[in-house]
Amino acid sequence: MPIERNAIAGKSVHGIGGGVVLACLAEKITRDNVEPLPQGIVAGHKTLAPAGDTTCVFRDNALADDVAKTNLAAILDQHGLANVRRL
Repeated sequence: MPIERNAIAGKSVHGIGGGVVLACLAEKITRDNVEPLPQGIVAGHKTLAPAGDTTCVFRDNALADDVAKTNLAAILDQHGLANVRRL
């Protein structure tokens, strides 16, 4: 599988399989990152134009709090990326 690495909002985001999986495994995602990170992911997703549904993966303990988790997922969902998983 091809893997692309991009820096978005100061975090590494890996596009796997042409964007079928987008993974940000940063150790810390602050409230300041909660809006620019998913916006950048959405822009990158449009560029990759994956052949199937996309799954976005994040570290659960990296997100600052429950509000950050909810907001990040909501922004992605607004742009058609509803499959968000936290490890």
